Amino acid sequence: MALTTLDPKTALVVIDLQNAVVALPGTPLSTAEVVARSVELANAFRARQLPVVLVRVDTTPADSLPGRTERVRRSGGTPAENAAQIVDDLAGHPEDIVVVKRNWGAFYGTDLDLHLRRRGITQIVLTGVATSIGVESTARAAYEHGYNITLATDAMTDLNETAHRNSLDWIFPRLGESGTTTEVLNLLAETHS
Repeated sequence: MALTTLDPKTALVVIDLQNAVVALPGTPLSTAEVVARSVELANAFRARQLPVVLVRVDTTPADSLPGRTERVRRSGGTPAENAAQIVDDLAGHPEDIVVVKRNWGAFYGTDLDLHLRRRGITQIVLTGVATSIGVESTARAAYEHGYNITLATDAMTDLNETAHRNSLDWIFPRLGESGTTTEVLNLLAETHS
């Protein structure tokens, strides 16, 4: 893990910190820890007038992806009324960008890239749940779109610790730089004072 710099045009992208997702048991960190650290980062980005993007997943049966998988997909059922709502600790900031996704990653089928490019963003800092699903899918797509990527590793968690470790140890070093929330905040203070 080695953070070197944050570009002048960096955005925070928070993945799936919404009511239904944070109700799941995270590992190795609790989802409450991830929310708290993401809030800390969001506040620091907002204080410097840097974009905060809150990504949430909201699907209907019509959004189900076709194709066979070895793992049985959840039937879904009827989600709670506020399941797709961003958690209260992060919501309520009109300057934030909210992106609704229908797939694992935040780029495919959304206007995320358009929001970032219109603002001249060259780097993103990623947080959220689940490390090996939404965060990793978004990191891969960001890399393919040419963004510099910073992964706040203590501001993300998974449903499976082995999957989480695999993303941190094997995938993320090929896509960007990783560091803790404190390291990101320190670098943000140095480069965006």
